[in-house]
Formats: sequence, structure tokens, C-alpha cells
Amino acid sequence: MTHFFDFEADFVDSLRCIPMQVRLKLDTCGIKLKLNQWNQFSQEERQTLVERPCNTEETVQQYREFLRQLVQQHTGESVTDLPVEENPPWMDDQNVPDSVSSKAQEFGIAITSQQWGNLLPVQRFALIKLSRSSHENKNFLPALKEFHVI
Repeated sequence: MTHFFDFEADFVDSLRCIPMQVRLKLDTCGIKLKLNQWNQFSQEERQTLVERPCNTEETVQQYREFLRQLVQQHTGESVTDLPVEENPPWMDDQNVPDSVSSKAQEFGIAITSQQWGNLLPVQRFALIKLSRSSHENKNFLPALKEFHVI
């Protein structure tokens, strides 16, 4: 089952941007996918990347290989490998990452450990990604509202 966040509503019909659920899979399988590479894929291939599982050792490897083939086929490039975190911060339901706390404080919000723990891993992942200084952060506050943190 696929789940898009409300804050992604402006692009999910066309999948012109990489949705959070795919970004989570990219971090899980250790591949950096550039937006220009993503945009070379057909709508059907993008949808396959949304729907394809990536949650067991076997499916992670299959996802990785499928993605490698897509990038090579459409761009002639090799994918960039990323290290896969053994204990990623979105799986830690006890400790709010500093980047998330700092970003929330910019809006006068303090996220408690209990609130953080009540979030799904994919929601924690989204907040971590949306709180990074290198990311466009306009969706951080809408995400906090959507996840009922505020």
C-alpha cells in the first residue's frame, strides 16, 4: 500500500518530485538518486518505485538492483552509493534528533520524546529530511500539523 503525505499533494499526481516513501527506500538501500535522474523515468517506472517493497534484506537488494538498472538505462550513469545506517535515527523512537528539535524551535515548538515516539518511522524520517539545512523546509510546519505534533 502506498501512502503519500498531505504536504506532498502538489506533486504526487505527476510524481515530478521524489516522494518521502521513495526517499526512505533510497536511504534504506543506500542509493542517492538525483531529481534529474528520477525525471528521466516513465510515470509507470516512478509508480513502480513507489509501490515496490524495500523492507527485508531480499527486497532491499532487489529494489537496489532495479533502481541501478533504471538509472543506467535512462541516463547511462551509474548510481551513487550511500552508506546505509545500521541504526537510522528515524527508527529511534526515544530521541528527537537535534536537527528536528532546532527546526521546530524556529517555530516556537518543542517536540517531546513522547510525541516523537508516537510517530511512525516514515513520519520521523520525513521530519528529519525536512529539517535538514540543505533541504527546502517549507513543508516542515505542514508536516508537524499533519502528524498532529502541533
